[in-house]
Amino acid sequence: MELLSASLMSLWNGCLIGLALLCLALVFDFVKNRRRGARYPPGPVPLPFVGNLLSLDFNRFPDSLVKLRRKYGNIFSLQMFSEKVVVLNNYDTIKEALITKSEDTSDRPPTPIFDHLGFNNGIVFSNYTQHWKARRRFALHTLRDFGMGKKTIEERVREEAGYLCSAFQAEEGHAFDPYLLLNNAVSNVICSIIFGDRFDYNDKTFQRIIYLLKEMFQLETGLLPQVYKVFPWLLNTPGPHQKLFTVQKMYMDSISVIIKKHKETWDPAVKRDFIDAFLEEMEKTKGDPQSSFNDVSLLSTISDLFVGGTETTSNTLRWALLMMLLHPHIQNRVHKEIDQVIGPDKIPTMEDHLNMHYTNAVVHEVQRYGNILPTAIFHMTQADTKIKGFDIPKGTTIIPNLTSVLKDEDIWEKPYQFYPEHFLDAQGNFFKRDEFIPFSAGRRICLGEQLARMELFIIFTSLLQKFEFCIPPKQPPPRDDPMYMFNFTPQPFQVCAKVR
Repeated sequence: MELLSASLMSLWNGCLIGLALLCLALVFDFVKNRRRGARYPPGPVPLPFVGNLLSLDFNRFPDSLVKLRRKYGNIFSLQMFSEKVVVLNNYDTIKEALITKSEDTSDRPPTPIFDHLGFNNGIVFSNYTQHWKARRRFALHTLRDFGMGKKTIEERVREEAGYLCSAFQAEEGHAFDPYLLLNNAVSNVICSIIFGDRFDYNDKTFQRIIYLLKEMFQLETGLLPQVYKVFPWLLNTPGPHQKLFTVQKMYMDSISVIIKKHKETWDPAVKRDFIDAFLEEMEKTKGDPQSSFNDVSLLSTISDLFVGGTETTSNTLRWALLMMLLHPHIQNRVHKEIDQVIGPDKIPTMEDHLNMHYTNAVVHEVQRYGNILPTAIFHMTQADTKIKGFDIPKGTTIIPNLTSVLKDEDIWEKPYQFYPEHFLDAQGNFFKRDEFIPFSAGRRICLGEQLARMELFIIFTSLLQKFEFCIPPKQPPPRDDPMYMFNFTPQPFQVCAKVR
């Protein structure tokens, strides 16, 4: 009995000691995080261990930042577990950080949900290193070689717009969800560059990749990415959270199959597409141990280009159709301008946008209002720096809150309404504002901005040239409040496309 009592007492003392050490660790963490420099950005007081997680709704993350900005100003700090975060708001602040101080702020924070499968070996999530600079420079030059920003790629966009119009016409005026058709069309443009060919809209491989892409965006949203930063061992722990990694792997495997087929048929004398160009670069640098061109970076780079060339532009086009449904008077005005400038038969070109001020303004307003990447992709400081007089230490995660620019009440006359006049002067001529930054800014600005602008104008104009879009009979007006899935996307909606 005495031995049992002594064991219980020893166990109890051990528990007390453990509890005391835990309390000391939490107090130390709290004190350490309270010990901020005099010029560190203000923000809510972080709690021990969890930081400011309880102040954030990760399912409506951009809304949380809007609320915190009202209280703490245009530059404020957060803590997510032990990760230091600074949120940048308004155009001047973001411009200083991403353009003026770009050398200090162009790194990427570690993101285990992307890093573990090698997504960080491409362009989007890669650290700001010489390897990243080499890959981005190569990608930009190669995309230009294959026609980005030139007539050659414009012809591909015009051709794909024709396929899309035919698919819409095949619906025969019945109600349908435009999601897949828009994704297919936009994706085919980038596919023609990176894979050398387009896919039929009913191709099973193509449909599978598009489906996996949608699943990835849904599963990558929420608190989970932050949890993995603190508990990376969960990456290899069985459980329902593994669904994300299963989907990611299936997506990467699908891209790998296409790359494998290219390798089997590769002829160094014939450069068919981006993959062939990358294989050629791998061959040139295969004796260099410092080369960033290898099988891993090829897979990651192709994945980045496919995602970037598919999701954002197709998402924007969905917003465009939704706005035409909800604002028929704007749709009518676009129809009139198309009839006057292009007519019913000529396929739209990029030159037409110079004479189509209102349609061009509508396309830009769709991007502003849709605000599809409300926080851009997070940056990280790679050196101590100052932004708006505040000290930002090396290794701090930077969130450029693009919503604070695209919906700034001091810039836009009606920031929370769809109002194409934001991009028209008093004479009705189109003009672009410096604060229009849906593609972000600085050294990490979207690689495919030129291609996206071309696709948006040509595809949107082609659709409005051929169709009148209306809400299906007996259906309520679709909602215009967005869903947050790593980006802002419209709620699912149906449309009737009536041939004009």
